[in-house]
Amino acid sequence: MRVLLIADDHPLFREALRGMIGRVLPGSVVHEAGEAGALYDLVDAHPGADLLLLDLDMPGAVGLDSVVRLRGRHPRLPIVVVSAHEDPLLMRRALAHGVAGYVPKSAGSETLGAAVLHVLDGGTWLPPSGIAGGGDPSREAALATSVRELTPQQFRVLQMVGAGLMNKQIAHELQVSEATVKAHMTAIMRKLRVSNRTQAVVIAERLGLKTWRYGARS
Repeated sequence: MRVLLIADDHPLFREALRGMIGRVLPGSVVHEAGEAGALYDLVDAHPGADLLLLDLDMPGAVGLDSVVRLRGRHPRLPIVVVSAHEDPLLMRRALAHGVAGYVPKSAGSETLGAAVLHVLDGGTWLPPSGIAGGGDPSREAALATSVRELTPQQFRVLQMVGAGLMNKQIAHELQVSEATVKAHMTAIMRKLRVSNRTQAVVIAERLGLKTWRYGARS
């Protein structure tokens, strides 16, 4: 029996995804989440799930944040992004982060069903526009791998640095010492193979990671 997970904040779209799953994979068990916090709990509760259908823009997550966190916590879980964003570069960045497929929400149910079956068979799936997109996929993949080496706390520090916060502000928000923040920053630069804070933030922006918003707790 297949176990599939759906993460999307629109109830009607979740219903459409359930209908598609019932058509192409009858008898499957489906579990759902409507925001990022519930998504992480859902995946933790079903570590052996066969597939996750993931919307990128849910409450609590923007861009590829949720993909990065999930790849670190559940690297074997196949993920198919189902998103309204149709930027070919974003599609290729998502694959660089380890997703198995990217399907625009504008695609029909038959296309989505075919993509799901293809990924469950061990393949990867992109629309023609994503395949034809520019960029260096090997470079993107290498950068994404470096970001996945960050611990959750280091990832938050990188987001805050990207938002322009100084070490003192970061220490206050995370309730740690400035020395701890400096240690995190040293580890971040080592893992990303850069020599200063600015270069680290540039990598995060290149990979489509959102910047942390002041007053928003992770």
